[in-house]
Amino acid sequence: MLRTTGGLTGRVASVAVPAYFPPGALDWSTLADPRLGGVVLNVDSGAGTVRDRGFAATAHRMAEAGVPLAGYVDTAYGARPVRAVEDEVARYWKWYGIRRVFLDQVSAVPGHVLRYRRVVAGVRGRGVRHVVLNHGTYPDAAYADLADLLVTFEGPWSAYQHVRVPAWAARLPAERFCHLIYAAPQAVLARALARAGRRNAGVVYVTDRAGANPWIGLPGYFSRELSLVYANR
Repeated sequence: MLRTTGGLTGRVASVAVPAYFPPGALDWSTLADPRLGGVVLNVDSGAGTVRDRGFAATAHRMAEAGVPLAGYVDTAYGARPVRAVEDEVARYWKWYGIRRVFLDQVSAVPGHVLRYRRVVAGVRGRGVRHVVLNHGTYPDAAYADLADLLVTFEGPWSAYQHVRVPAWAARLPAERFCHLIYAAPQAVLARALARAGRRNAGVVYVTDRAGANPWIGLPGYFSRELSLVYANR
């Protein structure tokens, strides 16, 4: 899903946006920014059952702007059949031209590694070029061999202050890890980004939104966030 500037140690290199809001939202014009490392498109908790013209037009605009798009696919912590995941990935490609995937609700336990190896092999077999696994926490180290990017934190700022990075994750490049932080007021934005860098997360998204779906829109300080991350490009 995402790209980074690479080669940066101790600093966030890229912003990714879980854009779980409809194409009519004004936020989409802001997201047509080629600096972004990636945007996750979520039509209807996945690709949906029919092609949505609004989302198709939005995907086209994002692609024209050079923004990497990934399709959201729920894996139900390993309970969803591999074929169902593959079919949804195929719909993203057919309807929206998306060849990257953001697999959500991914298990973190060692016992499910083989299942997710099959899932990832299946979606790559459908032509997926970039696989993101969203564990929301640090998983067993074996998952790092399966994907291009691991989301190893998804939660509120209050919890992020207590996150500890396991030794195996500290040894890998920061561009392999993404942290999604919500309920972070503007006063802590710079601190959150600095902390992500120190925790070896090269890809990040920080928002002041909270509630059941903090990804329903952009934070009030989105332009500031982009400026802080991309200032030294």
